[in-house]
Amino acid sequence: MGDLGMDRQTWGRRSAARAGLLHRGRLSPFFWLALLLTCLGAAVAEAAELDAPSLDFSVFKMGSGAPAALVVGGIQGDEPGGFSAATLLAMRYTVTRGTLWVVPNLNFPSIIKRSRGLHGDMNRKFAVLPCTDPEYSTVSRIQELIRAPEVGLVLNLHDGSGYYRPTREGPLHNPARWGQSVIIDQARMAEDVPLAELQNVAERVLSSVNKRLLAPGHRLHLHNTRTSDGNREMEKSLSWFAVRHGKAAFGLEASKEFPVEVRAYYHLRMVEAFLAEAGIQFTRDFPLTTRGVLAALQSDLTVTFAGNRIFLPLEDARPRIAYLPLPKNSALKAIFSKPIMAVLPDENELCVHYGNRTVTRISPDWREMDDGLDGMGVIVDGRMQHVPFGRVVTVRDVFEVRSVPGYRVNAIGVDAGKTDESGLRLRRKDFQQRFSVDRRGTLYRVEVYRGEHFAGMFLVRFGRTPDPLVTDRHGGPATRGRESSLGR
Repeated sequence: MGDLGMDRQTWGRRSAARAGLLHRGRLSPFFWLALLLTCLGAAVAEAAELDAPSLDFSVFKMGSGAPAALVVGGIQGDEPGGFSAATLLAMRYTVTRGTLWVVPNLNFPSIIKRSRGLHGDMNRKFAVLPCTDPEYSTVSRIQELIRAPEVGLVLNLHDGSGYYRPTREGPLHNPARWGQSVIIDQARMAEDVPLAELQNVAERVLSSVNKRLLAPGHRLHLHNTRTSDGNREMEKSLSWFAVRHGKAAFGLEASKEFPVEVRAYYHLRMVEAFLAEAGIQFTRDFPLTTRGVLAALQSDLTVTFAGNRIFLPLEDARPRIAYLPLPKNSALKAIFSKPIMAVLPDENELCVHYGNRTVTRISPDWREMDDGLDGMGVIVDGRMQHVPFGRVVTVRDVFEVRSVPGYRVNAIGVDAGKTDESGLRLRRKDFQQRFSVDRRGTLYRVEVYRGEHFAGMFLVRFGRTPDPLVTDRHGGPATRGRESSLGR
């Protein structure tokens, strides 16, 4: 595990005593020796997989100074409300006081595969976990973040079945359900722990959120699992691990009965109320309504390849994008606008994922690269401009790509009977719509080649639509873990 900017010795001094608890059992020194030797072998194996497309979890660190909170989404891959809300926290919020750490995609391989857990339930791996477990690296690194001295509040975002109720009201409303609840493991912690009165804090959050319900039947309730009284199942959870290490921890459960945007709405309401309790201040750039949440989730879906020479907006992408030029004989590197996006090979295609749905499939045209140009001169509606590769240029009526000696232009969807389409005045009617990147038929590729070598590509968008926003807030793992090769 890599340097996360934290003192490991400091972590080691943190103990369960901060939570007012004692470990119930002891493991023999021989067990720990064997575990260490196994872990060393796992670390060596991990180093050989650095070139694999990353499915590691991302960490976004926002703000500075105390207090600090950690929000985790996606520990179970079939709960999109939680990891969607965490993604919006990471990408669309700005912290103005305190610090917020967000892990939106903890169990990324399971998110991609729409599975609760490809290798078992990750939220039951926080007690004792052998190093041979495929998710050992992931669990170890999130444990490091939880133990960080800065962190005083941990929120774990889930989607739960039905509607939790303290007493049975029906098949979907009873104590065995988990949806629409705030989970605590015990009522209170040691006095020196920030937010030590877990039950009181949770009840204030519930009171705040229940004033903003979308419907009366959505009411949220407190669910105390009483883990400290001997709930063996919950002793394996992330929140209990946090409590044992002196951190106020809460599980947030939105109901699986809701669409994703409604689940994310309630998650964000709960998170914001908890941040207020912790004294963390923030702003967001979208309205906290179901419509605002849905728009934020659906907007700004982009991917770039080839050192930003290829850029694809994907909000309205066709199911398949054919013959996209990509660098030959090099690792496939993609940059995404959202941390729950990934590109993975699928037989002879590349599958672009956004959370647990497929956005599009790409049929690659593997090419040698040419780096002699960074863009092209283009006359757009009578105005000359330099268009760098990897950009979108908006065209109201007509455009013309100026010729460059030794290079040829291929406007995808234009059949002009020429191998080089530079110097042609091109309008929307000149393009066959089935070749557009988007379903509406407004966005088209313009590719540039030197011989058979690919130089780069830009997009033309017909209409008055502004260029897509591409965020520069890219979080990533501090180190690559073994999870990069999972879920293939």
